[in-house]
Amino acid sequence: MIQQRLLALLSGSFLRFLLVGVFNTLVGLSASFVFFNVLHLNYWLSTFAGNTLGAIVSYTLNRTFTFRSNASVGSSWWKFAIIILSCYGLSYSCGLLLAEAAGVLWPELRADWLHNGAILVGNGLYTIGNYLGHKYFTFRANGPTSRGVS
Repeated sequence: MIQQRLLALLSGSFLRFLLVGVFNTLVGLSASFVFFNVLHLNYWLSTFAGNTLGAIVSYTLNRTFTFRSNASVGSSWWKFAIIILSCYGLSYSCGLLLAEAAGVLWPELRADWLHNGAILVGNGLYTIGNYLGHKYFTFRANGPTSRGVS
């Protein structure tokens, strides 16, 4: 029974979401690290700019490939933006709080290592929140005209 549920999850929208996420991560997370480590922008500007680039890729691929949504761009883009911004604020704030707590526990850790760790943790939380938000809010199936979400 558990194996069947796991197989259904991996063959449906979650697997497609993960595939899109790999590509999206190459864009957004890589950009965040470049903005932070190469351009030396601050944590918030780096993660926001990287996630903005990733969000453009994410919206397009998740709407058409992951959730196969028939929702119009006009009715879905604002929902997408709400989920993206909410997940961004919550996820990266949690990542930064955890990094600050780690800095108190291990004061010998360098600040840039803590911030890079915060970016990674924030990105993981952001991914989970985005999947749930887009599946159940942005691109949810709304009756017979939608192709459905598996």
